[in-house]
Amino acid sequence: MKRVIFTEKAPKPVGPYSQGILAGGFLFVAGQIPIDPESGEIIRGDFEKETRRVLENIKAIVEAAGGSLEDVVKVTVYLKDVGKFPEFNKIYGEYFKENPPARVVVEVSELPKGVDMMVDAIAYIEGRRYDESEHRRYLSPVLGGIRSSEEVRPFYSVREECHVLQDV
Repeated sequence: MKRVIFTEKAPKPVGPYSQGILAGGFLFVAGQIPIDPESGEIIRGDFEKETRRVLENIKAIVEAAGGSLEDVVKVTVYLKDVGKFPEFNKIYGEYFKENPPARVVVEVSELPKGVDMMVDAIAYIEGRRYDESEHRRYLSPVLGGIRSSEEVRPFYSVREECHVLQDV
């Protein structure tokens, strides 16, 4: 069974995909580009700001699922110019200081919306609590609204009770 993860602290999906999917204790974070979640604008022209925005978006999604960057086990980085890797790596090291995740870095010819980078991640966060309040606000119009708490089936984790809003 998989669960959709959503937070207002990361860009809203612009297509038929989810910010993250929690399945079997693993969180799969969709590729993040440098979009400011508050304004919806793409950050351009400052590689450091672009990198920080992408990593902050990933951090927000992982935290929305009840985890932290320490729980990230795998990262894939897509760069339009691999020559910028040293600059990316310096900033990346600030976010993953100890026990960094496994990582792949590839140079690509194009990325969505013409951005310079995209990063996706996998985290292992089994047994953590997921706060569904933002998720409910996002899915409510999609699902026609949740009319009562009986429509939210409880899911019991090792540590605390969570609620499944949508099984996909």
